[in-house]
Amino acid sequence: IGVGGMGANDVRGMGANENIYALCDVDARNAADSFNAFPKAKRYKDYREMLDKEARNIDAVTVSTPDHSHAMAAMTALKAGKHVYTQKPLTRTIWEARQLAAEAARRPKQATQMGNQGHANEGTRQIREWVEAGAIGTVHTVELWTNRPIWPQGIVRPTEMHHVPSTLDWELWLGPAPSRPYHPSYAPFNWRGYWDWGTGALGDMACHIMDACFWTLQLRYPTRITAETSQLFPETAPKASRITYEFPPVSGRGPVTVIWRDGTIAPPKPHDWTYDRPWPFDSSGQLWIGDKGTMVAGTYGENPHLSD
Repeated sequence: IGVGGMGANDVRGMGANENIYALCDVDARNAADSFNAFPKAKRYKDYREMLDKEARNIDAVTVSTPDHSHAMAAMTALKAGKHVYTQKPLTRTIWEARQLAAEAARRPKQATQMGNQGHANEGTRQIREWVEAGAIGTVHTVELWTNRPIWPQGIVRPTEMHHVPSTLDWELWLGPAPSRPYHPSYAPFNWRGYWDWGTGALGDMACHIMDACFWTLQLRYPTRITAETSQLFPETAPKASRITYEFPPVSGRGPVTVIWRDGTIAPPKPHDWTYDRPWPFDSSGQLWIGDKGTMVAGTYGENPHLSD
């Protein structure tokens, strides 16, 4: 369900080992590469129709639509008895995530997974092993940053009128979101900055960049969150933000501060980073600060190494 863009990558990945029985997308032009790669697969625009008609022929479903349709598509597939792989972010809202989790818990024989390639790779596990081995001492601060958004946000809604392309079913694309006129600046990619459909830079990338610290340090709920942003707009996420999360101590570790930055804002250079090395080392990444040293890694936890 959703076979263009990131969905095309998922289709190729599944198609390497599995039988792709049906492909579903509301945008025929955006889905063309997947349709052409698997010409024998049945084609649908509406996932509800696909699951109604093909339930007996389908074992598992991938969901790679825009964020606002993740929850409904995944829930429909779960209730149809299918194993479900859903791209990140799992849902657009916390409420949706809790509903999906509850439904999945009622179906222990159905496998579910959220797409998060960094967690499946070696780097994230290596970070945890190093922290638990005390390589940088006791971690007290984690700095995270990203070059996102690489799409427009911090903007007002466009007002020009446009015809919907013949290859796009705009009403199905909107799905559970509030109705609004079509505009070419929305789809297939730039919806990410709009609250009706996406989750901005934080929702798009924190599931990757924050993953290692939440998993390694067993972070749960913060006791304090302080958000600073560029100008706010009612319908879109801000162009840049800095958000500070303060987590309380738990058994085995002290308090931890996690600082998130987007909009190409980078954290200060660590004290043990030699002057001749460029900082930041990449447009997105992680900086772990302990009482005995620092460690850096990429967006997906890849290539972790000690700063010194």
